[in-house]
Amino acid sequence: MFKLGVSRIRFGAGFAVLYGALLLVLPGTALAQAESYPGKPVRFVISFPAGSATDQVARLIAAQFTKATGQAVVVENRGGAAGFIACEAVAKAAPDGYTVLFTTGTTHAANPALFKRLPYDPVKDFVPVSSLSMNDFVLVVLPTFPANNVADLVQLARANPGKYTFASGNAPSRIGGEMFKMMSGTNLLHVPYRGAPQALGDLLGGQISMIFSDLRTAMPQVTAGKLKALAFTGKKRLAIAPNVPTMMEQGFPDYDLFNWVGAYLPARTPPEIVARLNALLHAAVRADQAAHETSGGSVRLTSPEEFARLQASDTAMWARVVKAAGIEPE
Repeated sequence: MFKLGVSRIRFGAGFAVLYGALLLVLPGTALAQAESYPGKPVRFVISFPAGSATDQVARLIAAQFTKATGQAVVVENRGGAAGFIACEAVAKAAPDGYTVLFTTGTTHAANPALFKRLPYDPVKDFVPVSSLSMNDFVLVVLPTFPANNVADLVQLARANPGKYTFASGNAPSRIGGEMFKMMSGTNLLHVPYRGAPQALGDLLGGQISMIFSDLRTAMPQVTAGKLKALAFTGKKRLAIAPNVPTMMEQGFPDYDLFNWVGAYLPARTPPEIVARLNALLHAAVRADQAAHETSGGSVRLTSPEEFARLQASDTAMWARVVKAAGIEPE
């Protein structure tokens, strides 16, 4: 058995010294650029499709960003290929602060364990700016599905091996299903999708049986009565649906699944620009915090250094989880 959680990994003192040294040696032009940033429209590149949790977070921020700076934000969804397309595009962009990647632990923590080769380096090709939100997942099925809790689901799946399917729209939802299979001793078939909205569309159409989905995408369908929530994947119940128990409460004490949304810039972006964008993103989130938390997500704002530590610890965590779940890298 294993637990999913964020175990802190401390960067050595050398990291802080190096970062501080960079601030001292940058020419005055970089400082002037940071003071006037942004001086033109900014492009937000989203690693997942429209309607995904990442997309929703980025669009909320874009509206407040424009109000605060007077600069337009171009939101560009480049979903598909497990986030490869968006990450590769931003990694090759000019390091001037005008191309920002909005992504999750899928691309920058889980993918290194799920794929033998990546077309980008999650550490070397990017500068962390800030984490923005932390989100649990929810196990959802159709209202007509013949299970009202996880125990019912386990009984059905064991009695009908291979009959039921689970979808995935990102790495955590894939791993969530694989973990459930392993812990429950059931045989479920995995069906991958480009993103959670597409997977939920097929679930609503009856093409698949279930999905461990991010809250922002699934809960509006639950609230509308179009989907049924069997369990939350975090440590406690959520106020948006207090009658829905957690996986831990339903016989899976080690089941703790979550994901974060965060922002990155291309490598070699000047530290002053990184700091300025960090401040602007934090202000944008705080200006509309209630909207960010409406669907059960929790705001989590960090410094670039704190975000780098979160990414490092989650990378190690997902490597352990993928190995324990018996997932072979593609």
